[in-house]
Parts: sequence; structure tokens; C-alpha cells
Amino acid sequence: MGISLRWYRPRLYRKTALAVISAICVAAAFGQYAKKAPSNKGPRALGVLEVAANGKAHLIAVTIMIDGKFYDAGAYKADPIPMALQGETVYEAVKTGVPQGLFTVGGAMHAKEGFIADGKWRSTAQLESDKAKAKADAEKKAQVAPEVEQGPPKLKRGRPTSDDDTSSAPPSTPPAEKTPPATAPSGDKTSTDKLAPAASAENDPNRPVLRRQPATETAHEQTKAGGEPDELKGPLQLIPAISDADGPDARPYAYQMKPEEEQARLKKMQAMAADEVKARAEKMPENGTKQKVAAPQFENVQMRVFDLSNSNEPVLVVTANAKVASTARNLEYMTTVVAREDIYGDLHKVFAQTTDNQHLDALPKYELIDAVDADGNGRGELLFRMIWDNGSAFSVYRVIGDRLWPLFEGKPGA
Repeated sequence: MGISLRWYRPRLYRKTALAVISAICVAAAFGQYAKKAPSNKGPRALGVLEVAANGKAHLIAVTIMIDGKFYDAGAYKADPIPMALQGETVYEAVKTGVPQGLFTVGGAMHAKEGFIADGKWRSTAQLESDKAKAKADAEKKAQVAPEVEQGPPKLKRGRPTSDDDTSSAPPSTPPAEKTPPATAPSGDKTSTDKLAPAASAENDPNRPVLRRQPATETAHEQTKAGGEPDELKGPLQLIPAISDADGPDARPYAYQMKPEEEQARLKKMQAMAADEVKARAEKMPENGTKQKVAAPQFENVQMRVFDLSNSNEPVLVVTANAKVASTARNLEYMTTVVAREDIYGDLHKVFAQTTDNQHLDALPKYELIDAVDADGNGRGELLFRMIWDNGSAFSVYRVIGDRLWPLFEGKPGA
């Protein structure tokens, strides 16, 4: 008696169905991966705009991304002016992801902080006012009545026909020979040869460019390289600024919360900051006995809460100054703590740095500037200014899990 195959058919059908389902799932996953939007490769420049109360502004070059890699914007292709600060380059100032205005580079010079640019700053309100005024002027010109001819009435003759023109036209005469144009001296030829490559490079459509000013506009207060920038008067605002010819639209990074929620989070973050300051104070040489230090007294406490990944998961940053009562010298401590809140409301420390006014040569102070999209992928990064006793520099970090990952770290005086 032969072996019947009917006992194997259900099992065979199950295997076939599983294989088909697996193939469909793999194809769907591949399709989703293939449809994923390509990441921004640049060029994309990041700077910090110093906006004064008198309406003047300077731009400090921070970093420029080329092919997905970050470079020092003050040194990249500096010949002698770096690429990020070429004339008529346009930067959009964004405060926590919200546009604040446009800055058009006029000229650049090297200062203590690195390369800075002078130029024209127009806030969002000023730009909207300019648009409204231009629209009103255009409508006014369109409504102007046509001019009425002055003087007595005149008869108008019709245009002559082509036959009349042919019959009345005088006999044609041979055109005069054109004299050849005068040749330029040999000295001018040399200068022309030098300018030609620059013009061809400017017209190259494949060259990497940052956001540029439209050709119909003119830069305001153009300055020469190495010239003195406009004086900034009054309190300064530090605002991140982005230049990208084809970057994504900005989106806000502020995390919305109720006042009572903000106070609860501030209390938790202040407790974490207190632990960091106490740990630093216990390591000081004058506290060699390792005695327990008193609770720190905080001043200038500032907390910022961001939604960097648009996932409703808050990232908290607290900066503060503190003093700890001690029998020895009273040091002023400066602490910065970054934490991430999980879905259960628990805080996880991501980064902490505590220094004091006597050790800024080795441990810099971290001053938060803002959250900014440094690489153009829509996700926010944290922009800090690190302050040493001999200078300062800007750095960009990304929050990945419970770690602060550096994308770019500047050096003082670079």
C-alpha cells in the first residue's frame, strides 16, 4: 500500500501560506525603507546671531555641514573669508525653532571669538511690514489713471502699408564696412584671464552653495573684509541662525506644560543639580577630610524644556550658579544638568558638568544657547557655549538615549 499525500497537504499549504506572508512583509518593509526621505547632506551652516537693542547684529560662524560631516565654519574654505560668511549669504534666525528674521552677510573679519560677520538684520515684523508696504505701493500704481494729452486736438494718420513703404523707400546702399574693435593692451589681458575662472565657478550650477540673497535685492551696509563692524549697543540676544539653500521648514521645539508641571519638574532638576554641586564641593582640596558639605544655595536658576524629536518626550536643561558654605574660601559653582523624562515621569540624567570660578582653565562652564536643527533632519540638537578663562567656543550635541552625543565641538580662539 502506497503512502498517501493527503496527510501532508494541510502541512504543505501552511508552509506555503507562511512563505507568502513572509515575502509580503519583507516587500512591505523594503518599500517603506525605499520611500524614506534622504537625509540632508548640506551644505548647511550654523551660526549664532548677536542682536543688540539698537537693531544692529553680528553673526558668529559656528559649524558647516558638508556631505553629512561637520566642520569649523570659521576655517572651512577660508580664502581668506570662509565659505559660511561669503557676501550676500542669508541666515534665518530661529529661536527654539521659530523663525525670528533674516540676516544678510555684508562683510567678515577675524575677532577673538573667531570669524564674525556684519550685515543687514531684518526681524520678522520688519519683513512683514516691508511686504505689506510693497503690496500697497503696487496696488496704488495699478489704480493710477492714464495721462491725458494736453493741447489742441490732433488728427492721426494711419500707418502706411508695406507696398507704400517699398515704393517710397530710397535705393538701398551697401552697408559700410565695420571697423574691427580695438584690442586691449597686454596688461588688461592678464587681468581678464584671472577673472574668468571666478566667473565660471560662480555660474557652475553644481557647486555647493548656501542660501543666497535674491538678485533683485541689494545688501545693506556692505562692509569689506577686515573692516570694523557696526557697534552693538544695549543688551544682546544670542539666537541660532541657519543658512541652507534647500533645507526643511523650521518647527518649534518648546515643550508645552502647565505651570504646576513646570514647578514639579524644576524641583526634580534642582535636586539633581544640588547633588552635582555637592559632589564637586566634596572633591575640592580644602575639603580633604571628606566631610559632608552643606546644601548649596542656588542663584540664576534657568530651566528649558524641549521636545526635540517631536515625540512628546521632554528633554530638560537646567543651568545655575551655586555657593556652598565652607570654612575655607567660598567658591562660586556653575552647574549644567541635562535630563530626559520617560513615559512614567522619571528623570534620567543625560549630562552634567559642574565647575567653579577657580578652575575654568580646565573645566569650562556650559551655557545653553537654544535647541536648533543643526543637520536639517527635523530633529533638534542642543547648542551650548563653553566658557573657559581664556575664551569661549560653541558646541552642538544630540540627545541619544541617556547620552549626550557631540556633533561638533569648537575650540576657544579658533
